[in-house]
Amino acid sequence: MTILTFGVILAVLLLWVAAWHLPSYKHRQALLLLASYLFYGSWGLGFLLVLIAGSIMNFVWGSLLQRRVSAGRLWIGVALNLLLLIFFKYLPPLLETGAATAWHSGLFRDIVMPLGISFWTLQGLSYLFDIYREEKLNPSLLEFCLYMAFWPTVLSGPVCRLPNMLPQFRNASGFNQEDVAIGMRRLIQGLVMKYALAQMLASGLAPGEGIDGGFDQTGWGAVDVWLLAIGFGFQLFFDFAGYSHIVIGIARLFGIRLEENFNRPYLSMTPSIFWTRWHMSLSFWIRDYVFLPLAAARRDRWWLYVALILSMTLFGLWHAAEATLVLWGIYHGLLLVSHRVGQQLKRSVAFTCPAYLGALLSWGVTFCMVSLGWVFFRANDLNQALTMFASVSSPAQYRRLSLSPNFYLLTSSVIIGYFIYQAMKSLLDSWRARYTEEGSLSALGVITVELGEILDRRVWWWLAPMAVVVLGLTGITIFDQTAAVTPFMYTMF
Repeated sequence: MTILTFGVILAVLLLWVAAWHLPSYKHRQALLLLASYLFYGSWGLGFLLVLIAGSIMNFVWGSLLQRRVSAGRLWIGVALNLLLLIFFKYLPPLLETGAATAWHSGLFRDIVMPLGISFWTLQGLSYLFDIYREEKLNPSLLEFCLYMAFWPTVLSGPVCRLPNMLPQFRNASGFNQEDVAIGMRRLIQGLVMKYALAQMLASGLAPGEGIDGGFDQTGWGAVDVWLLAIGFGFQLFFDFAGYSHIVIGIARLFGIRLEENFNRPYLSMTPSIFWTRWHMSLSFWIRDYVFLPLAAARRDRWWLYVALILSMTLFGLWHAAEATLVLWGIYHGLLLVSHRVGQQLKRSVAFTCPAYLGALLSWGVTFCMVSLGWVFFRANDLNQALTMFASVSSPAQYRRLSLSPNFYLLTSSVIIGYFIYQAMKSLLDSWRARYTEEGSLSALGVITVELGEILDRRVWWWLAPMAVVVLGLTGITIFDQTAAVTPFMYTMF
């Protein structure tokens, strides 16, 4: 991030604050759109032109679709969006192959993917799908362009839907204390998660001793692979969930409530539950617009399984046209199918075990399988992924450790610390609910409720010192381009 970009962001915030003092919500929308375009245009004027073109294209085609709803018109609109996405996102990697070298050296050699195109393309598609489903949507061109370019979400989501955003854009109310309090809490949480925890896992206690350095080495033992996979899963979680907290918090400061993106995914008991808690805005988009229409095409059970695998394969392909990411999608599709088959078998087998033991086993298997899948997501290439899986499947490799002791210490501490925090929070929440229901609080009840408040609603009390460190790191990133701060991981998609 350059000083120029920082200045543009500051100008955008000033324009945004000024917007709340305008008497008309239409004038406010115009100022918000100007702020969003200034922010997005600071990354490149060409990017902004593509965004504007995509917004106008979807608005015009949505108007045509609304006049006469038909499957043919819908699919033309879908094709237009996909062609735009393919041209900028999937064509450049194809042109780098040997078979396309001649093309690559000509007109298409300078193609650059606009930031966030994967996310705002989904928003344009959801608008067309909602019109086809005869949702009552009547945005003006100004409102639709603001929906597509809304500056907190335009780079990497959460993926928004117009039925949720349009009433908020038309809301004439101003600030309220609850929005400011919640927004600040989410902002501080996100800064700490992204710039402290994710950065720490990525870089390690010394250069080359973090997750990034671990994946750049070779000769891993099985324990190394497991810790790298689990550690990367937490690095990605802290990075992306932290970013989501920041975006949701900033929008909430100005009265806009965005879709949630994460809800304690690593406490999921099954793969199905995991995908209702991880990157929720995207996973629900895939569920509503891909899986459910596919599943409704046939009534056969086997087709339901095919629909799951196809949907998750598209999920992987959406990230990038790489073999590792496509296999990651197929892997999760097979996990979801295995879970459903297991549920069917469970109903036919007369075997029971204690509820707590079954829950623990279900969580453990889900956590291990989801974590192992991150090898496909993070591996530098397919050969590396297969090598790491071979190490995990070899009993002899469990006796060999090849990474720095600091790596094991840091990664294990962060992972264990996260689960201890979640266990404490869940315990205090249950105690708080019980004592509150009893009406009169004992001394223990008062202490419990207050601890729960500190861990939850007053989280900034104990995160404030870390926020100071975070701001220092951010300042170093802005003014010293040599600072080794890992960029937001989802910008690559």
